[in-house]
Amino acid sequence: MSTKGIANSHLHLRKFNFRLIVHLTGILLTYLAASLAVPLAISVYYRDGMQFALVMSALLILMAGLFFRNILGRKRNYDLKENESYWVTVIIWFVIPCGGTLPYLFTGVLDSFTDAVFESFSGFTTTGSSVVAQPETLPPSILAYRAITQWAGGLGLMLLVVALLRKLTQGAFRIYEAEFSGTQQRKLHPRLAKSVTRMWTIYTALTVALALLLTVQGTPLVDALCLACSTVSTGGFLTSSAGLSILSNGAIATVAVFMILSGINVAILYHFFTLKWRRLRDEELFTYLMLYLVSVAVCTGAFVHEGNSFVSSLQFSIFHLASTMSTCGYYIPRPAHWSFLVSVLTFILIAIGASAGSTGGGIKLRRIIIMVKYIANYLTRMIHPNAVFHVIINREVVETEYINKVFAFVFLYIVFIAGGAFVLTLCGSNIPAAVCMAAANISNLGPSPLINSLGASLDYSLLPALSKWTLTVLMLAGRLELFALIAIFSPAYWRRG
Repeated sequence: MSTKGIANSHLHLRKFNFRLIVHLTGILLTYLAASLAVPLAISVYYRDGMQFALVMSALLILMAGLFFRNILGRKRNYDLKENESYWVTVIIWFVIPCGGTLPYLFTGVLDSFTDAVFESFSGFTTTGSSVVAQPETLPPSILAYRAITQWAGGLGLMLLVVALLRKLTQGAFRIYEAEFSGTQQRKLHPRLAKSVTRMWTIYTALTVALALLLTVQGTPLVDALCLACSTVSTGGFLTSSAGLSILSNGAIATVAVFMILSGINVAILYHFFTLKWRRLRDEELFTYLMLYLVSVAVCTGAFVHEGNSFVSSLQFSIFHLASTMSTCGYYIPRPAHWSFLVSVLTFILIAIGASAGSTGGGIKLRRIIIMVKYIANYLTRMIHPNAVFHVIINREVVETEYINKVFAFVFLYIVFIAGGAFVLTLCGSNIPAAVCMAAANISNLGPSPLINSLGASLDYSLLPALSKWTLTVLMLAGRLELFALIAIFSPAYWRRG
Protein backbone atom coordinates (compact mmCIF):
# COMPACT_ATOMS: atom_id res chain seq x y z
CA MET A 1 0.00 0.00 0.00
CA SER A 2 1.29 3.47 -0.85
CA THR A 3 2.11 6.10 1.75
CA LYS A 4 -0.97 8.05 0.66
CA GLY A 5 -3.17 4.95 1.08
CA ILE A 6 -1.82 4.34 4.60
CA ALA A 7 -2.42 7.96 5.52
CA ASN A 8 -6.01 7.76 4.24
CA SER A 9 -6.61 4.56 6.24
CA HIS A 10 -5.34 6.23 9.40
CA LEU A 11 -7.56 9.22 8.67
CA HIS A 12 -10.59 6.93 8.41
CA LEU A 13 -9.68 5.27 11.70
CA ARG A 14 -9.35 8.64 13.44
CA LYS A 15 -12.72 9.72 12.08
CA PHE A 16 -14.42 6.47 13.03
CA ASN A 17 -16.77 7.11 15.98
CA PHE A 18 -15.58 4.19 18.10
CA ARG A 19 -16.54 5.80 21.42
CA LEU A 20 -20.19 6.24 20.47
CA ILE A 21 -20.45 2.65 19.26
CA VAL A 22 -19.09 1.17 22.50
CA HIS A 23 -21.22 3.64 24.49
CA LEU A 24 -24.40 2.40 22.80
CA THR A 25 -23.28 -1.20 23.28
CA GLY A 26 -22.70 -0.51 26.97
CA ILE A 27 -26.19 0.94 27.35
CA LEU A 28 -27.79 -2.21 25.99
CA LEU A 29 -25.58 -4.43 28.14
CA THR A 30 -26.79 -2.60 31.24
CA TYR A 31 -30.38 -3.14 30.16
CA LEU A 32 -29.63 -6.81 29.53
CA ALA A 33 -28.31 -7.05 33.09
CA ALA A 34 -31.43 -5.31 34.40
CA SER A 35 -33.69 -7.69 32.47
CA LEU A 36 -32.28 -10.59 34.51
CA ALA A 37 -34.28 -9.25 37.46
CA VAL A 38 -37.38 -10.99 36.08
CA PRO A 39 -35.82 -14.48 35.83
CA LEU A 40 -34.21 -13.88 39.24
CA ALA A 41 -37.60 -13.08 40.80
CA ILE A 42 -39.09 -16.20 39.21
CA SER A 43 -36.14 -18.24 40.46
CA VAL A 44 -36.66 -16.97 44.02
CA TYR A 45 -40.40 -17.65 43.87
CA TYR A 46 -40.08 -21.18 42.49
CA ARG A 47 -36.85 -21.95 44.37
CA ASP A 48 -35.25 -23.52 41.33
CA GLY A 49 -31.69 -23.01 42.61
CA MET A 50 -30.60 -20.62 39.84
CA GLN A 51 -30.42 -17.47 41.97
CA PHE A 52 -26.65 -17.28 42.51
CA ALA A 53 -25.81 -18.02 38.88
CA LEU A 54 -28.29 -15.40 37.65
CA VAL A 55 -26.92 -12.78 40.06
CA MET A 56 -23.35 -13.48 38.94
CA SER A 57 -24.40 -13.29 35.28
CA ALA A 58 -26.16 -9.97 35.87
CA LEU A 59 -23.16 -8.51 37.72
CA LEU A 60 -20.66 -9.47 35.03
CA ILE A 61 -22.89 -8.16 32.24
CA LEU A 62 -23.50 -4.96 34.22
CA MET A 63 -19.78 -4.43 34.84
CA ALA A 64 -19.05 -4.89 31.14
CA GLY A 65 -21.86 -2.51 30.25
CA LEU A 66 -20.68 0.20 32.63
CA PHE A 67 -17.10 -0.19 31.40
CA PHE A 68 -18.21 0.19 27.79
CA ARG A 69 -20.60 3.05 28.50
CA ASN A 70 -18.65 5.16 30.99
CA ILE A 71 -14.99 4.42 30.32
CA LEU A 72 -14.45 3.31 26.72
CA GLY A 73 -17.40 5.42 25.61
CA ARG A 74 -16.58 8.62 27.46
CA LYS A 75 -16.16 11.91 25.56
CA ARG A 76 -18.21 10.51 22.67
CA ASN A 77 -20.01 12.68 20.19
CA TYR A 78 -23.38 11.78 18.71
CA ASP A 79 -22.51 12.41 15.08
CA LEU A 80 -23.02 9.01 13.47
CA LYS A 81 -22.11 8.56 9.80
CA GLU A 82 -23.92 6.19 7.47
CA ASN A 83 -21.18 3.56 7.41
CA GLU A 84 -20.86 3.75 11.20
CA SER A 85 -24.59 3.05 11.57
CA TYR A 86 -24.07 -0.34 9.95
CA TRP A 87 -21.10 -1.01 12.21
CA VAL A 88 -23.00 -0.16 15.38
CA THR A 89 -25.89 -2.36 14.24
CA VAL A 90 -23.69 -5.39 13.56
CA ILE A 91 -21.55 -4.93 16.69
CA ILE A 92 -24.54 -4.62 19.00
CA TRP A 93 -26.28 -7.59 17.40
CA PHE A 94 -23.09 -9.58 17.99
CA VAL A 95 -22.06 -8.41 21.46
CA ILE A 96 -25.47 -8.55 23.17
CA PRO A 97 -26.19 -12.20 22.25
CA CYS A 98 -22.64 -13.08 23.28
CA GLY A 99 -23.29 -11.48 26.66
CA GLY A 100 -26.55 -13.38 26.74
CA THR A 101 -24.68 -16.69 26.85
CA LEU A 102 -23.58 -16.16 30.47
CA PRO A 103 -26.87 -17.19 32.18
CA TYR A 104 -26.87 -20.44 30.20
CA LEU A 105 -23.25 -21.22 31.11
CA PHE A 106 -23.34 -20.10 34.75
CA THR A 107 -26.55 -21.96 35.53
CA GLY A 108 -25.18 -25.08 33.88
CA VAL A 109 -28.27 -25.73 31.75
CA LEU A 110 -25.92 -25.70 28.76
CA ASP A 111 -22.41 -26.96 29.31
CA SER A 112 -21.05 -26.13 25.86
CA PHE A 113 -20.05 -22.65 24.71
CA THR A 114 -21.24 -23.51 21.20
CA ASP A 115 -24.66 -24.53 22.51
CA ALA A 116 -24.90 -21.40 24.66
CA VAL A 117 -24.05 -19.17 21.67
CA PHE A 118 -26.54 -21.00 19.50
CA GLU A 119 -29.35 -20.67 22.07
CA SER A 120 -28.60 -17.01 22.78
CA PHE A 121 -28.40 -15.94 19.15
CA SER A 122 -31.52 -17.95 18.40
CA GLY A 123 -33.27 -16.03 21.16
CA PHE A 124 -32.20 -12.49 20.30
CA THR A 125 -32.68 -13.01 16.55
CA THR A 126 -36.16 -14.48 17.30
CA THR A 127 -35.34 -17.66 15.40
CA GLY A 128 -36.54 -20.18 17.97
CA SER A 129 -34.21 -23.04 17.06
CA SER A 130 -33.04 -24.71 20.23
CA VAL A 131 -30.45 -27.19 21.41
CA VAL A 132 -32.73 -28.03 24.36
CA ALA A 133 -34.64 -31.13 23.31
CA GLN A 134 -36.99 -31.01 26.32
CA PRO A 135 -37.67 -27.43 27.42
CA GLU A 136 -39.98 -28.63 30.19
CA THR A 137 -36.90 -29.87 32.05
CA LEU A 138 -35.44 -26.36 32.28
CA PRO A 139 -35.88 -24.31 35.47
CA PRO A 140 -38.73 -21.76 35.26
CA SER A 141 -36.25 -18.87 35.51
CA ILE A 142 -34.33 -20.03 32.43
CA LEU A 143 -37.56 -20.50 30.47
CA ALA A 144 -38.41 -16.91 31.32
CA TYR A 145 -34.92 -15.72 30.37
CA ARG A 146 -35.11 -17.41 26.96
CA ALA A 147 -38.44 -15.71 26.29
CA ILE A 148 -37.13 -12.31 27.39
CA THR A 149 -34.22 -12.53 24.95
CA GLN A 150 -36.71 -13.09 22.15
CA TRP A 151 -38.94 -10.26 23.28
CA ALA A 152 -35.96 -7.87 23.44
CA GLY A 153 -34.82 -8.83 19.95
CA GLY A 154 -38.29 -8.92 18.41
CA LEU A 155 -38.81 -5.27 17.57
CA GLY A 156 -35.06 -4.72 17.33
CA LEU A 157 -32.20 -3.89 19.67
CA MET A 158 -31.39 -0.80 17.66
CA LEU A 159 -34.92 0.55 17.99
CA LEU A 160 -34.50 0.25 21.74
CA VAL A 161 -31.40 2.43 21.43
CA VAL A 162 -33.33 5.01 19.41
CA ALA A 163 -36.17 5.06 21.94
CA LEU A 164 -33.82 5.43 24.91
CA LEU A 165 -31.20 7.83 23.56
CA ARG A 166 -32.78 10.88 21.98
CA LYS A 167 -29.44 12.72 21.75
CA LEU A 168 -28.63 10.74 18.61
CA THR A 169 -30.70 13.10 16.39
CA GLN A 170 -29.51 12.40 12.83
CA GLY A 171 -27.64 9.32 14.00
CA ALA A 172 -30.95 7.88 15.21
CA PHE A 173 -32.37 8.06 11.72
CA ARG A 174 -29.34 6.26 10.30
CA ILE A 175 -29.62 3.52 12.94
CA TYR A 176 -33.33 3.28 12.14
CA GLU A 177 -32.53 2.75 8.45
CA ALA A 178 -29.79 0.22 9.27
CA GLU A 179 -32.21 -1.79 11.45
CA PHE A 180 -34.68 -1.90 8.56
CA SER A 181 -32.01 -2.28 5.89
CA GLY A 182 -33.58 -3.28 2.60
CA THR A 183 -37.15 -2.36 3.55
CA GLN A 184 -39.02 0.91 3.69
CA GLN A 185 -40.57 1.26 7.14
CA ARG A 186 -43.02 4.09 7.66
CA LYS A 187 -42.72 6.42 10.62
CA LEU A 188 -45.63 7.03 12.98
CA HIS A 189 -44.54 10.54 13.93
CA PRO A 190 -42.33 13.23 12.35
CA ARG A 191 -40.02 12.91 15.34
CA LEU A 192 -38.30 9.56 15.06
CA ALA A 193 -37.93 8.92 18.79
CA LYS A 194 -41.69 9.31 19.29
CA SER A 195 -42.34 7.07 16.31
CA VAL A 196 -40.18 4.31 17.77
CA THR A 197 -41.72 4.79 21.23
CA ARG A 198 -45.16 4.22 19.72
CA MET A 199 -43.91 1.01 18.10
CA TRP A 200 -42.67 -0.22 21.48
CA THR A 201 -45.99 0.77 23.06
CA ILE A 202 -48.10 -1.34 20.69
CA TYR A 203 -45.55 -4.17 20.93
CA THR A 204 -45.72 -4.16 24.73
CA ALA A 205 -49.52 -3.87 24.75
CA LEU A 206 -49.88 -6.94 22.52
CA THR A 207 -47.54 -8.93 24.77
CA VAL A 208 -49.40 -8.01 27.95
CA ALA A 209 -52.77 -8.71 26.32
CA LEU A 210 -51.72 -12.18 25.16
CA ALA A 211 -50.20 -13.05 28.54
CA LEU A 212 -53.43 -12.07 30.29
CA LEU A 213 -55.63 -13.98 27.83
CA LEU A 214 -53.53 -17.13 28.17
CA THR A 215 -53.60 -16.88 31.97
CA VAL A 216 -57.39 -16.47 31.98
CA GLN A 217 -57.67 -19.59 29.80
CA GLY A 218 -55.83 -21.71 32.35
CA THR A 219 -52.23 -21.49 31.14
CA PRO A 220 -49.69 -21.51 34.01
CA LEU A 221 -48.22 -18.08 34.70
CA VAL A 222 -44.65 -18.81 33.55
CA ASP A 223 -45.87 -20.56 30.41
CA ALA A 224 -48.21 -17.64 29.66
CA LEU A 225 -45.39 -15.11 30.08
CA CYS A 226 -42.96 -17.11 27.95
CA LEU A 227 -45.45 -17.82 25.16
CA ALA A 228 -46.62 -14.19 25.08
CA CYS A 229 -43.05 -12.90 24.70
CA SER A 230 -42.17 -15.53 22.10
CA THR A 231 -45.38 -15.13 20.10
CA VAL A 232 -45.48 -11.34 19.75
CA SER A 233 -41.76 -11.33 18.90
CA THR A 234 -42.43 -14.22 16.45
CA GLY A 235 -39.55 -15.99 18.17
CA GLY A 236 -41.10 -19.36 18.86
CA PHE A 237 -39.24 -20.65 21.91
CA LEU A 238 -41.45 -23.33 23.46
CA THR A 239 -41.90 -24.37 27.06
CA SER A 240 -42.59 -28.03 26.21
CA SER A 241 -41.32 -30.54 23.68
CA ALA A 242 -45.00 -31.29 22.96
CA GLY A 243 -45.35 -27.88 21.33
CA LEU A 244 -48.57 -26.07 22.09
CA SER A 245 -50.58 -29.26 22.58
CA ILE A 246 -50.25 -28.62 26.33
CA LEU A 247 -52.62 -25.66 25.92
CA SER A 248 -56.41 -25.67 25.72
CA ASN A 249 -58.07 -25.34 22.31
CA GLY A 250 -59.10 -21.79 23.18
CA ALA A 251 -55.53 -20.84 24.10
CA ILE A 252 -54.20 -22.35 20.86
CA ALA A 253 -56.73 -20.32 18.87
CA THR A 254 -55.72 -17.19 20.78
CA VAL A 255 -52.04 -17.77 20.00
CA ALA A 256 -52.93 -18.27 16.31
CA VAL A 257 -54.68 -14.88 16.19
CA PHE A 258 -51.71 -13.14 17.80
CA MET A 259 -49.28 -14.85 15.43
CA ILE A 260 -51.22 -13.44 12.49
CA LEU A 261 -51.20 -9.98 14.09
CA SER A 262 -47.48 -10.20 14.79
CA GLY A 263 -46.75 -10.83 11.11
CA ILE A 264 -48.28 -7.45 10.22
CA ASN A 265 -46.35 -4.19 10.00
CA VAL A 266 -46.20 -2.63 13.47
CA ALA A 267 -47.21 0.74 12.00
CA ILE A 268 -50.38 -0.82 10.55
CA LEU A 269 -51.19 -2.35 13.94
CA TYR A 270 -50.77 1.05 15.56
CA HIS A 271 -53.23 2.61 13.12
CA PHE A 272 -55.66 -0.26 13.71
CA PHE A 273 -55.66 0.05 17.49
CA THR A 274 -55.84 3.85 17.36
CA LEU A 275 -58.89 3.59 15.02
CA LYS A 276 -57.22 5.32 12.07
CA TRP A 277 -59.09 3.17 9.58
CA ARG A 278 -58.14 5.08 6.43
CA ARG A 279 -54.48 4.27 6.95
CA LEU A 280 -55.26 0.55 6.85
CA ARG A 281 -55.58 0.65 3.06
CA ASP A 282 -52.27 -1.07 2.60
CA GLU A 283 -51.49 -3.33 -0.34
CA GLU A 284 -49.07 -5.48 1.60
CA LEU A 285 -51.62 -6.02 4.39
CA PHE A 286 -54.29 -7.05 1.88
CA THR A 287 -51.88 -9.45 0.16
CA TYR A 288 -50.76 -10.89 3.52
CA LEU A 289 -54.32 -11.67 4.62
CA MET A 290 -55.42 -13.01 1.22
CA LEU A 291 -52.31 -15.19 0.95
CA TYR A 292 -53.04 -16.59 4.40
CA LEU A 293 -56.67 -17.39 3.61
CA VAL A 294 -55.89 -18.97 0.24
CA SER A 295 -53.07 -21.03 1.79
CA VAL A 296 -55.41 -22.27 4.54
CA ALA A 297 -57.92 -23.37 1.90
CA VAL A 298 -55.26 -25.14 -0.18
CA CYS A 299 -53.70 -26.93 2.82
CA THR A 300 -57.08 -27.98 4.19
CA GLY A 301 -58.04 -29.43 0.82
CA ALA A 302 -54.69 -31.23 0.53
CA PHE A 303 -55.05 -32.80 3.98
CA VAL A 304 -58.64 -33.90 3.31
CA HIS A 305 -57.51 -35.41 -0.01
CA GLU A 306 -54.98 -37.52 1.94
CA GLY A 307 -57.78 -39.00 4.07
CA ASN A 308 -57.81 -36.69 7.13
CA SER A 309 -61.02 -35.31 8.59
CA PHE A 310 -62.11 -31.84 7.49
CA VAL A 311 -62.19 -30.43 11.03
CA SER A 312 -58.70 -31.58 12.01
CA SER A 313 -57.33 -30.50 8.63
CA LEU A 314 -58.83 -27.01 8.96
CA GLN A 315 -57.69 -26.56 12.57
CA PHE A 316 -54.14 -27.61 11.79
CA SER A 317 -53.94 -25.51 8.61
CA ILE A 318 -55.15 -22.35 10.40
CA PHE A 319 -52.52 -22.73 13.11
CA HIS A 320 -49.69 -24.09 10.97
CA LEU A 321 -49.90 -21.35 8.35
CA ALA A 322 -50.19 -18.59 10.95
CA SER A 323 -47.05 -19.98 12.55
CA THR A 324 -45.25 -20.27 9.21
CA MET A 325 -46.15 -16.91 7.67
CA SER A 326 -45.36 -15.02 10.86
CA THR A 327 -42.11 -17.06 11.13
CA CYS A 328 -43.06 -17.94 14.70
CA GLY A 329 -42.33 -21.65 14.27
CA TYR A 330 -44.80 -23.10 16.79
CA TYR A 331 -46.29 -26.51 16.15
CA ILE A 332 -49.16 -28.71 17.28
CA PRO A 333 -49.82 -32.40 16.55
CA ARG A 334 -50.27 -32.71 12.81
CA PRO A 335 -52.84 -34.80 10.89
CA ALA A 336 -52.16 -38.50 10.56
CA HIS A 337 -51.59 -38.30 6.80
CA TRP A 338 -49.25 -35.56 5.61
CA SER A 339 -49.48 -34.01 2.16
CA PHE A 340 -46.41 -33.28 0.05
CA LEU A 341 -48.21 -30.22 -1.32
CA VAL A 342 -48.30 -28.80 2.20
CA SER A 343 -44.54 -29.32 2.49
CA VAL A 344 -43.92 -27.40 -0.75
CA LEU A 345 -46.28 -24.57 0.23
CA THR A 346 -44.72 -24.39 3.71
CA PHE A 347 -41.23 -24.05 2.26
CA ILE A 348 -42.36 -21.26 -0.09
CA LEU A 349 -44.08 -19.36 2.71
CA ILE A 350 -41.00 -19.73 4.93
CA ALA A 351 -38.92 -17.98 2.28
CA ILE A 352 -41.54 -15.25 1.73
CA GLY A 353 -41.93 -14.57 5.45
CA ALA A 354 -43.99 -11.85 7.11
CA SER A 355 -44.75 -8.22 6.30
CA ALA A 356 -42.03 -5.57 6.14
CA GLY A 357 -41.85 -3.66 9.40
CA SER A 358 -43.13 -6.60 11.44
CA THR A 359 -41.20 -8.71 13.92
CA GLY A 360 -41.26 -11.63 11.47
CA GLY A 361 -38.42 -12.75 9.24
CA GLY A 362 -38.04 -14.02 5.69
CA ILE A 363 -37.62 -12.11 2.44
CA LYS A 364 -40.68 -10.02 3.43
CA LEU A 365 -43.91 -9.83 1.47
CA ARG A 366 -43.36 -6.26 0.28
CA ARG A 367 -40.24 -7.32 -1.63
CA ILE A 368 -42.13 -10.20 -3.25
CA ILE A 369 -44.92 -7.85 -4.36
CA ILE A 370 -42.38 -5.47 -5.91
CA MET A 371 -40.63 -8.30 -7.74
CA VAL A 372 -43.89 -9.73 -9.10
CA LYS A 373 -45.02 -6.31 -10.34
CA TYR A 374 -41.67 -5.57 -11.91
CA ILE A 375 -41.59 -8.93 -13.73
CA ALA A 376 -45.18 -8.41 -14.93
CA ASN A 377 -44.22 -4.98 -16.29
CA TYR A 378 -41.17 -6.46 -18.00
CA LEU A 379 -43.23 -9.16 -19.72
CA THR A 380 -45.74 -6.54 -20.86
CA ARG A 381 -42.95 -4.37 -22.30
CA MET A 382 -41.84 -7.36 -24.38
CA ILE A 383 -45.17 -7.10 -26.19
CA HIS A 384 -45.44 -3.30 -26.04
CA PRO A 385 -41.82 -2.05 -26.14
CA ASN A 386 -42.79 1.64 -26.26
CA ALA A 387 -45.01 1.50 -23.21
CA VAL A 388 -43.83 3.02 -19.94
CA PHE A 389 -44.65 1.22 -16.70
CA HIS A 390 -43.86 1.86 -13.07
CA VAL A 391 -44.00 -0.36 -10.01
CA ILE A 392 -46.64 1.22 -7.79
CA ILE A 393 -47.29 0.32 -4.15
CA ASN A 394 -50.08 2.11 -2.27
CA ARG A 395 -50.36 4.65 -5.10
CA GLU A 396 -46.69 5.55 -4.81
CA VAL A 397 -44.07 4.85 -7.45
CA VAL A 398 -41.24 2.63 -6.24
CA GLU A 399 -37.86 4.03 -7.23
CA THR A 400 -35.68 2.00 -9.59
CA GLU A 401 -32.81 2.09 -7.09
CA TYR A 402 -34.96 0.40 -4.48
CA ILE A 403 -36.17 -2.22 -6.99
CA ASN A 404 -32.54 -3.05 -7.78
CA LYS A 405 -31.91 -3.38 -4.06
CA VAL A 406 -34.81 -5.81 -3.74
CA PHE A 407 -33.48 -8.07 -6.49
CA ALA A 408 -29.98 -7.90 -4.98
CA PHE A 409 -31.39 -8.88 -1.59
CA VAL A 410 -33.30 -11.89 -2.94
CA PHE A 411 -30.24 -13.06 -4.87
CA LEU A 412 -28.05 -12.80 -1.75
CA TYR A 413 -30.75 -14.52 0.29
CA ILE A 414 -30.68 -17.52 -2.05
CA VAL A 415 -26.87 -17.53 -2.03
CA PHE A 416 -26.81 -17.61 1.79
CA ILE A 417 -29.30 -20.49 1.86
CA ALA A 418 -27.32 -22.44 -0.72
CA GLY A 419 -24.02 -21.76 1.05
CA GLY A 420 -25.40 -22.69 4.45
CA ALA A 421 -27.00 -25.86 3.08
CA PHE A 422 -23.71 -26.82 1.43
CA VAL A 423 -21.82 -26.58 4.72
CA LEU A 424 -24.57 -28.55 6.50
CA THR A 425 -24.31 -31.36 3.96
CA LEU A 426 -20.55 -31.50 4.51
CA CYS A 427 -21.34 -31.97 8.21
CA GLY A 428 -23.52 -35.00 7.49
CA SER A 429 -27.05 -33.64 6.96
CA ASN A 430 -28.99 -34.93 3.97
CA ILE A 431 -29.78 -32.41 1.24
CA PRO A 432 -33.53 -31.85 1.99
CA ALA A 433 -32.81 -31.40 5.70
CA ALA A 434 -29.85 -29.08 5.02
CA VAL A 435 -31.84 -26.84 2.66
CA CYS A 436 -34.81 -26.68 5.01
CA MET A 437 -32.67 -25.92 8.08
CA ALA A 438 -30.77 -23.20 6.21
CA ALA A 439 -33.99 -21.62 4.93
CA ALA A 440 -35.72 -21.84 8.30
CA ASN A 441 -32.87 -20.26 10.24
CA ILE A 442 -32.08 -17.42 7.85
CA SER A 443 -35.83 -16.70 7.82
CA ASN A 444 -35.70 -16.70 11.65
CA LEU A 445 -38.42 -19.37 11.70
CA GLY A 446 -36.72 -22.19 13.58
CA PRO A 447 -38.46 -25.44 14.46
CA SER A 448 -41.29 -25.69 11.94
CA PRO A 449 -42.36 -29.00 10.32
CA LEU A 450 -40.75 -28.11 7.00
CA ILE A 451 -41.13 -31.39 5.21
CA ASN A 452 -42.57 -34.73 6.21
CA SER A 453 -39.18 -36.37 6.80
CA LEU A 454 -38.14 -33.66 9.28
CA GLY A 455 -41.42 -33.31 11.11
CA ALA A 456 -41.61 -31.09 14.17
CA SER A 457 -39.12 -32.92 16.36
CA LEU A 458 -35.85 -31.78 14.81
CA ASP A 459 -33.28 -31.81 17.58
CA TYR A 460 -30.58 -29.22 16.94
CA SER A 461 -28.57 -30.56 19.88
CA LEU A 462 -27.59 -33.57 17.75
CA LEU A 463 -25.92 -31.41 15.10
CA PRO A 464 -22.12 -31.12 15.04
CA ALA A 465 -20.52 -27.88 16.22
CA LEU A 466 -19.79 -26.59 12.70
CA SER A 467 -23.45 -26.99 11.75
CA LYS A 468 -24.53 -24.99 14.81
CA TRP A 469 -22.10 -22.17 14.04
CA THR A 470 -23.26 -22.14 10.41
CA LEU A 471 -26.88 -21.83 11.48
CA THR A 472 -25.93 -19.13 13.98
CA VAL A 473 -24.40 -17.05 11.18
CA LEU A 474 -27.57 -17.57 9.12
CA MET A 475 -29.73 -16.44 12.04
CA LEU A 476 -27.72 -13.23 12.40
CA ALA A 477 -27.65 -12.60 8.65
CA GLY A 478 -31.41 -13.05 8.43
CA ARG A 479 -32.10 -10.75 11.39
CA LEU A 480 -29.83 -8.03 9.98
CA GLU A 481 -31.37 -8.57 6.54
CA LEU A 482 -27.98 -9.24 4.96
CA PHE A 483 -27.08 -5.70 3.85
CA ALA A 484 -25.77 -4.46 7.20
CA LEU A 485 -23.65 -7.59 7.62
CA ILE A 486 -22.27 -7.46 4.08
CA ALA A 487 -21.64 -3.71 4.11
CA ILE A 488 -19.06 -3.80 6.90
CA PHE A 489 -16.92 -6.24 4.87
CA SER A 490 -17.14 -4.23 1.66
CA PRO A 491 -14.02 -2.09 0.89
CA ALA A 492 -16.04 -0.11 -1.66
CA TYR A 493 -18.55 0.86 1.00
CA TRP A 494 -15.82 2.11 3.32
CA ARG A 495 -14.24 4.13 0.56
CA ARG A 496 -17.59 5.94 0.31
CA GLY A 497 -17.33 6.87 3.98
